[in-house]
Amino acid sequence: MLSTALRTLRARRVTFVGSFVALVLGVALITVMGLALAATSDAPPRGPERFAVAPVVVQGQHSLTVSTPIGERRQDLDRPRPVPEAVVAELRTLGTVVVDRSFAVRAEGGPAELVGHPWSTAAFAPYALDAGRAPRGAGEVVVAGDWARPGERVRTDRGEVRVVGTVRALGFEQAVFYGDERAAELAPRSVQLVVDAAPDAVRAVVGGSGARVLTGDDRRLADADPDRDREALTALNALFGTAGGISAFVSVAVVASTFAFAVAQRRREFGLLRTAGATPGQLRRMVVAEALGVGVLASAAGCVLGSYGAPVLARWAVDEGLAPGWFSVGGHGWPYHLGFWTGLGVAVCGVLAASWRAGRTGPVEALREASAESRALTPGRLLAGAALGLTAAVTLAVALVGDPGGLLQRKTYVSRPMLLITAVALLAPVVTGPLTRLVVWPAARLRGAGGMLVRENAAAGTRRTAAVAAPVLITVALAGSLLGATATLDGARETEVRQRTTADLVVVPATDDGFDAAAVRRLAAVPGAEVAAGASGAVYVLEDGVALIRSDARAVAPGALAATAALPLVAGRVADLDDGSIIVNEEWRRHTVGERVDVWLGDGTRRSLRIAAVMATGTGDNGVYVTPRNAGSAPVDRVDVRVVAGADAGAVADGLRVAVGGGGARVLDRDDWIASVAAGPDRVTRTGFLLVLGIALLYTGLSLANTMVMAGSDRVRDLAALRLAGATEGQVLRLVGAEALTVVAVGGALGALVAAVELLGMWGALGALSVGTPVRLPWGTLGALTGVCAVLAVVSSVVPAWRSLRRGRAVELAGVRE
Repeated sequence: MLSTALRTLRARRVTFVGSFVALVLGVALITVMGLALAATSDAPPRGPERFAVAPVVVQGQHSLTVSTPIGERRQDLDRPRPVPEAVVAELRTLGTVVVDRSFAVRAEGGPAELVGHPWSTAAFAPYALDAGRAPRGAGEVVVAGDWARPGERVRTDRGEVRVVGTVRALGFEQAVFYGDERAAELAPRSVQLVVDAAPDAVRAVVGGSGARVLTGDDRRLADADPDRDREALTALNALFGTAGGISAFVSVAVVASTFAFAVAQRRREFGLLRTAGATPGQLRRMVVAEALGVGVLASAAGCVLGSYGAPVLARWAVDEGLAPGWFSVGGHGWPYHLGFWTGLGVAVCGVLAASWRAGRTGPVEALREASAESRALTPGRLLAGAALGLTAAVTLAVALVGDPGGLLQRKTYVSRPMLLITAVALLAPVVTGPLTRLVVWPAARLRGAGGMLVRENAAAGTRRTAAVAAPVLITVALAGSLLGATATLDGARETEVRQRTTADLVVVPATDDGFDAAAVRRLAAVPGAEVAAGASGAVYVLEDGVALIRSDARAVAPGALAATAALPLVAGRVADLDDGSIIVNEEWRRHTVGERVDVWLGDGTRRSLRIAAVMATGTGDNGVYVTPRNAGSAPVDRVDVRVVAGADAGAVADGLRVAVGGGGARVLDRDDWIASVAAGPDRVTRTGFLLVLGIALLYTGLSLANTMVMAGSDRVRDLAALRLAGATEGQVLRLVGAEALTVVAVGGALGALVAAVELLGMWGALGALSVGTPVRLPWGTLGALTGVCAVLAVVSSVVPAWRSLRRGRAVELAGVRE
């Protein structure tokens, strides 16, 4: 049968080329994602930057460590502590101590992310003067780079300054250096310092104060965001892991469907072989041998194509800001093995069921089946589809009852649709007939036989219709589920913010330094304004005695909080909040009003607080509320303002702007504030999400065109029969185009159904979490995608049909197989 298989490959080249192309693209996609994912496993070593030549760096307490029965648990502090004053005084006896400070600076005409430091720390990088001199007075600065020259005056949010010198930029930051005294005024709080002394002597002084001593490569921990490489790789790992999972699902589903369809097209051929004496085993071996031949060549070609595609993806990720500049791919072998063996395995598995069915039929029965499909589904496919659908329903019900919040997690709403998409794709032949009749019903009512032919051709060939509709189904279902989930969640969060915010105006600072006490007093003195100054922070709680959990916290005075916010309370009262209590949410293990809970504040201080009230869980952004005394020295980062009765809102807003002066602070009305908070994901997250969808949807689009060409190659005799029956070439081509549009409509309807079911599950989870919001299905996007699929399907079916009709006379074509 090997020689027969080889001759079949040559004779049915269109079918096998289609299978080959689908497999090459699928393996390439898996290989690209695998190589990108492998590149996120480790980062290049990074040494100290700002303190590359510093002798010893001493940092205040930066982390919270709690002992548990299963070992120590650690969390970074939201507000690191300064080095204790007693320790600093003793360190000065060992050698020179230079206090480090960092603060954001906004300058007209300057770089976007300027950061200020004392001039005395410049030598530790080291920065060296290129021009000018060191700053001496309060209004003098030295800048890194060439964006300003000595003698120029620059307006900043810290006041107007004169540039007296420049240093060469070192690449890791955009620095501006002030005199030490001025830097201390601008940033009174310092959490680290440099000591010119022997490391052992410094460690002896620091002792058990909670501070840490950094030398050698550990000095990088004193740099801004020392874990940025690890965090970037973690984000990339999540991104490429998600993209890889979706890509693998899409490629496996499309390749398996394509190979199964390629075998199903050959029922007449199998019948003839059975009539000629071929045994069922010989047929199965022939089909498997063909799949092996195509699979080996296509998988190898896909790996080669993937090796060229992965660097392109890496460069794109760097250019879009998704990856750090050093990110690249290569040097890993397992993605090639994964792509090759997955492709080969899917190719073989895709034909096994179809080949078993072909070999099991008798000669006469096989020839009869070649003329019409007597059964839409095999028992195995029906059982698998029903089992997957039932599994999707049961897991959704269990999640809604036990953990509705889990359905709002990204990894959940990205992975859950795969189960239902697979189930619907397996069961598609059962519903394509009735759905096709429904779609074509208006056209079939018109005069002429065109609508009737479209309906009967699509309904009679349910397997062909289901195979061609599969890429459309996957495309629409993925886009609808993922984009709809993010839109629905964004809408839910906006609803939460809107319901929670009762303030008329909100004042936000320009930098992370927040408002100082004087600014808050000026705002409170504005006539007609009732202000609630709040700070963002964190509290830490030990859940179940083993898990140290961080919760976002807002610190606001109880009376002001009640006047400017409507918390979603399920128990207790906001008025009961005081310095010895806390408002928690239902996610906390212990959330009974009146119960005491041990927590650690943002600076690591341990407190035992009484639960004053409990909020609904919501979408997970409710956090906890404490008083300013328990804020861990966090700065005021937002001031909510309620306009008192009888006061003019415009006049109050103008007074608030005068109170904050310049510096970029903003006064927003309620609607503008809600819009800024509920603006959806940031650019990087949005770009990464579009990458996930774009790769999968591009592949399904190519697969749709490929499958349409394969399906059209098997209908040359049908088209010739229509020409012999008197149909013109234009009528035949219009019929082919109408059938393609019908199949796309069927696939689009099934995909929209899958997306709707998934979003209804999310809507139920939001309702269980006390968040009322409508489902947001992206109809515009789904319509655009369906339109693109329609264009691809029509072009990919009409062009081959036109070429076939132009190839010879209808009588001659009636005997042509491909």
